[in-house]
Amino acid sequence: MSVRTRDSLGGRAAVVGIGATEFSKDSGRSELRLAVEAVRAALDDAGLTPGDVDGLVTFTMDTSPEITVAQAAGMGELSFFSRIHYGGGAACATVQQAALAVASGVAEVVVCYRAFNERSGRRFGSGVQRRVPSAEGAALGWALPFGLLTPASWVAMAAQRYLHTYGLTSEAFGQVAVVDRKYAATNPAAYFHGRPISLADHAASRWIVEPLRLLDCCQETDGGQALVVTSVERARDLPRPPAVIVAAAQGAGRAQEQMTSFYRDDLTGLPEMSVVARQLWRTSGLTPAGIDVGILYDHFTPFVLTQLEEFGFCKPGEAADFVAEERLPLNTHGGQLGEAYLHGMNGVAEGVRQLRGSSVNQIPGARRVLVTAGTGVPTSGLILGSDDRD
Repeated sequence: MSVRTRDSLGGRAAVVGIGATEFSKDSGRSELRLAVEAVRAALDDAGLTPGDVDGLVTFTMDTSPEITVAQAAGMGELSFFSRIHYGGGAACATVQQAALAVASGVAEVVVCYRAFNERSGRRFGSGVQRRVPSAEGAALGWALPFGLLTPASWVAMAAQRYLHTYGLTSEAFGQVAVVDRKYAATNPAAYFHGRPISLADHAASRWIVEPLRLLDCCQETDGGQALVVTSVERARDLPRPPAVIVAAAQGAGRAQEQMTSFYRDDLTGLPEMSVVARQLWRTSGLTPAGIDVGILYDHFTPFVLTQLEEFGFCKPGEAADFVAEERLPLNTHGGQLGEAYLHGMNGVAEGVRQLRGSSVNQIPGARRVLVTAGTGVPTSGLILGSDDRD
């Protein structure tokens, strides 16, 4: 049964440091080095040292273990270390885990990190090639023999059903592609810097798996991103304005699988994100009208539309018009479509920048930011806010 009451985590911890490597297609260095560079950059940004850190959180998919990162970064003893499963669905959950540790007194300063050579090394877009037998892999066994081997092919099934149900064309997905690249075009860190696109560009890009075109698909990126979490009280003594964790949640839906939940009664929604949305709204006391910026996980364009609908920003089938009219600033860093694919961790960093007032595409007066993690998998989300004492 899903959580049905407001939880007590909100307002007890904050993100106080963000750091990243450059985002590239060939980093020329190990994933461990990328992780350590990002961690050190985040600590410098927070005004803290490696010796201040007593907790680390990362993804199960990360190749750089917590104790190895701690040693390479010059940290001392750790009292907390944790990993989150389900790929990109872990992004916001790493921050939730860090906040839980801080709020409970298990750790004082926790660093969340993710680093990979996803372009020059193992490319997720190349699909399933060698997989250790597991119960989890059994679900994939129903789809792989029919050619559904890649993330794009798995998303395409739900995307096609969405278009059919609401009488739309793939131009609906193009609205997301255009908005993300618009913001990326003015972001020097973005792969699509200086390269906005139009709906015509989207329509002219080649098919990957119908109804997904090339410009519906995220980057494949080498890089690292880290975030520093501590208590709100300690955050107030640090040099940067804190991004308070107003609410944090994880969610898995009924009949949940990893990217292949095709046996649900309805393929046009994301029930796991609905679980996250309900808990974020309950804990924060906010509604969609209270959100100033949305940083929505965008490995593929269709699930941005579905997320807007699950969170209640618009009715089912209406999200493409919502995006086209720019009723809510979305993915102001360019998203994973336009900036870089860092499993959503760069999206959390953009949420922090918006609250600091330091984004290259700053939204005036931004005080509440919604950030979401991977879609199609068990997932997570955050509402970040300015310190009410500011």
